[in-house]
Amino acid sequence: MPVILFICTGNTCRSSMAEGLAKKLAREMGLEVEIASAGVAAWPGAPATWEAIQVAEELGVDLKEHKARSLEAPMIDEADLILTMEERHKDVVLSRFPQAGGKIFSLKEYVSGSKGDIADPIGKPLEIYRACAAELKELIEQALKKFKAGQEGQIPKTEDGKE
Repeated sequence: MPVILFICTGNTCRSSMAEGLAKKLAREMGLEVEIASAGVAAWPGAPATWEAIQVAEELGVDLKEHKARSLEAPMIDEADLILTMEERHKDVVLSRFPQAGGKIFSLKEYVSGSKGDIADPIGKPLEIYRACAAELKELIEQALKKFKAGQEGQIPKTEDGKE
C-alpha cells in the first residue's frame, strides 16, 4: 500500500491535522493509502495541541490519541510521497535524508507547482487554527486527487478541465 508522509516542525499542529484530515478524505475518496506524519524537531510522544484537537474535532477528525513522532530514515524510505508544511522543512529533510529527493514537495508545491508555506498556528488563537485547518483540508483534497490520478496512471485535470 502506498504511503504519504506529512512533515512539519513539532508534529503537534499542522502535520498532525494534515494526517487526520488526509485519512478522513482518503477514506471518503476510496483511496487505499497509508497516511503518517512526523516532525523535523518533534518531541516524541507529545500530544497534539488542544487547539489542533479542537479544530480537527470540528472537522470530524479525532486527534486525542495523536503522539508526535520525530522524523527518521525508515519513514522517508517507506514513503511514496512526502509533503512538508514549509519550504524549509523540505530543505531540512533533503539535507538529512538525500534519498527523499524526487518524492518530497511542500504541500503547496505538490498541489499548485508554486512555492509557499502553510503558516504555523502554534501559540495563536483558535481562529488561526481554524484557518490553517481549512487551508490544509482544501490542499490535501487536491493533493489526494492528484496522487490517486497518478496511481491510476492518469494525468490529473484542473477544476476547469485542463491538464
